[in-house]
Amino acid sequence: QVLLVESGGGLVQAGGSLRLSCAASGSIFSINAMEWYRQAPGKQRELVASITTSGGITDYADSVKGRFTISRDNAKNTVYLQMNSLKPEDTAVYYCHAEPRLGIVYDYWGQGTQVTVSS
Repeated sequence: QVLLVESGGGLVQAGGSLRLSCAASGSIFSINAMEWYRQAPGKQRELVASITTSGGITDYADSVKGRFTISRDNAKNTVYLQMNSLKPEDTAVYYCHAEPRLGIVYDYWGQGTQVTVSS
């Protein structure tokens, strides 16, 4: 089992910054990658960024490239999402997700953290 606890959301003006954190505990060895998703009202949940736990390979949605940075601290089992130059369209609930290693099947999510960007 993997437990994911997010923090760091809030209200910020357009152009501002926020940093989200996701602390993982439990079967850490089973995680292949950590991902940040977001879901705005009336929209589908979308993948924002991901980072592999071993090689630190990152990937981003086109809508956040150049503005968001995902990073990890393996010693703390924590993944961060630094969000700069925030836009009103970034407003959503942000969720942390653990992608399991090959051969392992599970679907663990954090509780979500609200990010609201005012214009």
